[in-house]
Amino acid sequence: MAYFLCVDESGSDLHNSPYAVLAIEDRDLWNLIQDIQAAEIRYFGRRYSRGKEELKGKKILKKKVYRQARQLPPIPESERCVLAQSCLDEGSTAGKYEITALAQAKLAYVSELFNIRSRFRCKAFASIVSRNAPFTLDNDYLRKDYAYLFERFFYFLEYLRTLFRYYCF
Repeated sequence: MAYFLCVDESGSDLHNSPYAVLAIEDRDLWNLIQDIQAAEIRYFGRRYSRGKEELKGKKILKKKVYRQARQLPPIPESERCVLAQSCLDEGSTAGKYEITALAQAKLAYVSELFNIRSRFRCKAFASIVSRNAPFTLDNDYLRKDYAYLFERFFYFLEYLRTLFRYYCF
């Protein structure tokens, strides 16, 4: 059994972002990626960003999205998908129904991501890093934020090893 530790470089883009870390068993990684992309198409009618940039939680869950999602009653999923795709394709010319559908699709998509994550037994770790955290050029040690993340991952693996020994022996 092996686990992937996927570290998002969020903290290095000069924004106030935490590192997002996801641990997933190696045999599940490709299936997780496929399910996430399928959900994106199911809720938005297409890939949200079309591969130009990654889909950011900070962007998809703005306060404005919650307000827009409530401006009309819930739109049925099949209709919402078509309207959300139209909103993404039309951009600034989209109307109230398209904007509402896109906002509702965003919230539904995020909810689905948590279901997918749970189905694949992913474990999440996070470390909030100051925007002014110094980057070291010295290769003798890791920055404290990385050291903390790797330490948490180490203890997670130790926990799994303990479970494995308990259930297998």
